[in-house]
Amino acid sequence: MIYTGLVFLLTLGPWNIGFDEETSKLSLVNNQQEITVEGTLSFQRGDQTWKIVAPRDAVKTRLALCDGNNDLQGYITFQQNGTRLEMLFSHRTRQYYDGVLTFDGTIRFRDESFPCRTVASVEDRVLPLASGRADSLRNDSLFAPKEDLMLKIRAANLRLDTLENGAYHVCCSGRIQETAEAVFVLDPEVNYFKNRYIPYYHPLNRDRCPKPPTGWMSWNLYFDKATAEDNLAEARLGKKYLQPFGMEFWHIESWQGNSDQLPVSNFYNLNLEVNEKQFPEGMKKLADDIRALGFRPGLWTAPFGTGNKEFYEQHKDWFLHGKDGQPLRTWNGVYTIDPSNDEVIDHLRKIHDIASHEWGYEYFKIDGMSGAGGGYCAHFFERPYVKEAFQNPECPDPFERCVRAFREGIGPDRVFLACQGHFSGPEPKYADASRIGSDIVHPNQPVKWSNLLNQAGRTINQIFVNNIVFYTDPDTLLVNEALSLEEARVSTVIVGLPGQMMFSGDKLAELPMERMRLLQQTLPVCDIRPVKLYPMFHLMPVWDLKVARGWGKYDVVALFNWTEEEQDVPFTFAELGLDASKEYALYEFWTNTYEGTVREGFEKRIPAHAVRLYAVHEVQATPQFLSSDRHITQGAVDIQEMRWDDAAKTLSGKVTLVANNLTTLRFRIPDGFAFRKSVSDVSCTAKVEADGKILAVTLVSDKACDAAFELGF
Repeated sequence: MIYTGLVFLLTLGPWNIGFDEETSKLSLVNNQQEITVEGTLSFQRGDQTWKIVAPRDAVKTRLALCDGNNDLQGYITFQQNGTRLEMLFSHRTRQYYDGVLTFDGTIRFRDESFPCRTVASVEDRVLPLASGRADSLRNDSLFAPKEDLMLKIRAANLRLDTLENGAYHVCCSGRIQETAEAVFVLDPEVNYFKNRYIPYYHPLNRDRCPKPPTGWMSWNLYFDKATAEDNLAEARLGKKYLQPFGMEFWHIESWQGNSDQLPVSNFYNLNLEVNEKQFPEGMKKLADDIRALGFRPGLWTAPFGTGNKEFYEQHKDWFLHGKDGQPLRTWNGVYTIDPSNDEVIDHLRKIHDIASHEWGYEYFKIDGMSGAGGGYCAHFFERPYVKEAFQNPECPDPFERCVRAFREGIGPDRVFLACQGHFSGPEPKYADASRIGSDIVHPNQPVKWSNLLNQAGRTINQIFVNNIVFYTDPDTLLVNEALSLEEARVSTVIVGLPGQMMFSGDKLAELPMERMRLLQQTLPVCDIRPVKLYPMFHLMPVWDLKVARGWGKYDVVALFNWTEEEQDVPFTFAELGLDASKEYALYEFWTNTYEGTVREGFEKRIPAHAVRLYAVHEVQATPQFLSSDRHITQGAVDIQEMRWDDAAKTLSGKVTLVANNLTTLRFRIPDGFAFRKSVSDVSCTAKVEADGKILAVTLVSDKACDAAFELGF
């Protein structure tokens, strides 16, 4: 900052504070955390502007508020506690006047940072999400994931707007009649996640796993009976119907010796013995066949125990025994490993190294970790009587030793899903993804509505770590006809709208195309981050994804009815962090319904066990894009460009098309405009809908491409 007038300078801990009386510029610089806040400080009382000036007495650690008569009427003081800096107002002697104290400026933080929320409320009805440089009027903090550094900002009427990487416009104002409102707090919190929730905090390794894994797995319908040919038959269909949309992995479950019949504790999980009845050519051949179909092969393991008595007898000292000498049993095995034994750790590393580098598997779903019950080993190894059974009872990190061995075995370039992993343990340090939900089906049963409620609850509870330390896996997206179409749409939104992993598990040959399209409309997974960076514990009826792209900004709002009866589900634009004074256009994805333009808020009667998915755009005076049916984010993954030319009265754009897949884009036609023609470099048809208010443009190409189009009005 260049100072031109009387200067106020103060150093409090890591903060250097500067104020220029002539320009009213305030500078707050934290050299320790490398944070700079600069802007204008002003005070307005009715139509009078009072000046903020340097102190005129011996107390040089505060600023003063000067009225129109050149008398000082209040003070702005600064307080520091550690890295926290508070700027607050106090009256002098005239207690009865009021006015608005405003700070308007810029925060310079970290390039990779993003705006978020850290103040929780049990009354919140909205699950906020964001993609791109998306902002909300309800954001109150900035987070830098590489350093696990949070900058919490506390002020009345706070507004944060992203300017560019690491730079934000900040504006806050408060009435000094209520002293508590006229407070501006900057509170950098080092190790935000590590100290609160994630002791093994490690930012997501995007070089190894740049996007949430997507794929198919057999267990939820085949259970333990799927053969190599079953998997390959499904993969051939996946290649045709899902691979073009972005599906990446084909994942094999229940391949071990004695794995064709539950429980898992009977499976031969530790000696790489293959079930020859189901996989007669072995696992390497199957991996090669999967790769030949264009997928990356994945493998399920449950290596904390075994049901193989012969293997147990050969390695008795590798396993845990009670005081009576009997083997200790868990979900993972009739015989459970002793994680304090170095030979066991070497063996875990070795079998995963073979599966990765000799068999060729690139994705590992490793099960039995941190589920809610004591039968999972993170809990089991912590029990006092179990620790007493260790070869080394003083072993400080038994579970971490195992998780580290899995990563070392599969190698640094393989994708690791910790099945029933948890953010509170070592999994974030070693794994790329975590299964956060219970099984979407119970063994040998169809998927049910109660399973979807669990899927939603686990998602809401743990979504705050998604795309930060690992990708969350709410378990398989099932859309088969055991669910109603409305219920299948609910699961599609639960899995897809927050940007979680998407693995399918249906028998693809039996899916009607209407259901197959649901899977396609979640692929590829959109790059989406959480906004509330803390856990939540109740089913929220409104989920709000804010999308920001170079061509525009909009919201995708899901309205859920979790109940057994139809009900009205409302929201206000203020709840969504939108400017409530503006008008918005709403288009519904599933029913292809234009709801018109609305102010303040919206309410819709939603059927039982259903969801409605609205694209919400601020109303423009010219024709504007509203929705794409290619993906549930309604434009976030397929629209590349969108531009209105006022002189030519044309709306032009570019959209990514999947080969031979019809994509329909919808546009709002405001009063005073009429559609004239459409031009594209691919097949394009256009028709006017909703009494002339909506234009539907359908494009298709016989090859995958980015298709340009132009619409004349």
